[in-house]
Amino acid sequence: MPSFDITSEVDEQEVRNAVDQANREVSNRFDFKQTDSSVELGETTITLRSSTEERLAALKQVLEEKMAKRKVSMKALDWGNVEEASGGTARQVATLVAGIGSDKAKEINKVIKEMGLKGVQTQTQGEQIRVTAKKRDALQDVISACKDKDFGIPLQFGNFRD
Repeated sequence: MPSFDITSEVDEQEVRNAVDQANREVSNRFDFKQTDSSVELGETTITLRSSTEERLAALKQVLEEKMAKRKVSMKALDWGNVEEASGGTARQVATLVAGIGSDKAKEINKVIKEMGLKGVQTQTQGEQIRVTAKKRDALQDVISACKDKDFGIPLQFGNFRD
């Protein structure tokens, strides 16, 4: 029976490269001179620091441009609130979203069930969803429906088997 997996993953190497490129651009740009602006990559977070909220917004834009160039989905970033840090500086933390949580899995399963395709079954396996069907065309319909709907997380469709 044909099947495929729906996953939500982030390429950590591309994120690291985007953060490095953003830091390099910030260190060279005139409008960021003497603002102590920086982008730091943690285990599952990206922390942006700058002297003012305006510079922080510009720093966020630089990071998003670098992420987009490296084909990292903006849905993979969950932005927190802008906080005031010590010394009158501003800070913002973005959490990297990877894996399909149980609530998102239920939402995806619900959308697939509502399509009413005959013989299509879904099964949640940890942080991924396995979709099986009797016909390959039904699986392709499921993929296109999932791409059309915005679930708020980046989705990848892989491990397609006949």
